[in-house]
Amino acid sequence: MSYEQILYEASEGIATVTLNRPEALNAWTDVMADEVWRAMRQADADDAVRVVVLTGAGRAFCAGGDVTGFKGQDANPQQLLDKLPRPYDFSRRPDYQGRASYFPAIGKPIIAMINGAAAGLGLVHALFADVRIAADDAVFTTAFARIGLASEYGMAWALRNVVGHSNAMDLLLSARKVKGEEALRMGLASQLHPRDGLAAATRAYAKDMAQLCSPRSTRVLKHQMWELPFQSLQEAVAADSREMLSSNVCEDFQEGKNAFKEKRPPKFTGQ
Repeated sequence: MSYEQILYEASEGIATVTLNRPEALNAWTDVMADEVWRAMRQADADDAVRVVVLTGAGRAFCAGGDVTGFKGQDANPQQLLDKLPRPYDFSRRPDYQGRASYFPAIGKPIIAMINGAAAGLGLVHALFADVRIAADDAVFTTAFARIGLASEYGMAWALRNVVGHSNAMDLLLSARKVKGEEALRMGLASQLHPRDGLAAATRAYAKDMAQLCSPRSTRVLKHQMWELPFQSLQEAVAADSREMLSSNVCEDFQEGKNAFKEKRPPKFTGQ
C-alpha cells in the first residue's frame, strides 16, 4: 500500500506510522487524515503487528491543521459538517468512529511518540492514543483559543479524560504551552526521554509489549479501558467478569501459565 504524506513500516511486531511533512511541521491535511486511517486499518488487520507507534518526521509531531487548507469566511458551515464521517461499522462503538476518535477502536495498542510540537489536531490525535511517550523538550498546546477556534474532533472530551476537568479547562481556555515535567505530571505524557534517545526508548517499550504481552490481552484491556467513560461501576464489574471468564479458557492464558512455569518467554498467538 503506497502513501504520499506518511511513512509505514512494520518489523518485530511493531508498525510505525510516521507523519511525513517535516517541512510543514507535519501539519494535518485531508490527505494525511485518509492515509493515517488506512495505515491504522492496515496495522489492525496484520496479525504480525502487535503494537502501533505514531510519530512525526523531523522536529515536530504535528503542529496542527494545515492553515493553507482552512476554508474562507464564505464557507458554508453545514457543508463542513457534512464532510465529517458518520458511524458505519456496527461492530464498533459509534463514539469511536470519528475523524480522530477512531484510535480506541483499533485493536492494537497505539503509542504516540511525540518528538516535538503537538498542537491542535496534533494534540487531538496524541490524546486518543493509548500511551504517549515524549521528548523532554516536546511542546503540547491546545492552540484553539489563540486563533479563534473551538475544540474539535472530541479534544475537550479526550483532554478531560486524560488530565481531568481542571487541567483540561486550564489548557483549553489559556491555550498555553506545556512541556517536560509539567506534561508528565498532568498525564499528557506517560514517559519523558531526551530527544536523542526517544526513538530507542519508545522502540524498546513497544518491542517489550509486542514480545511479552498477549495480543489477546492487550486487545481486551484496551477495549475495557476505553469503554469505562460509558459505564457505571456495576456495568464495568459485570463486563470485567465476562472477559475474565473468557480469558480463563483462552490459549494465551494457557501459554502464559506454561511459560511462567518453564521460565521462558511466552509464545502468544492472540487466541
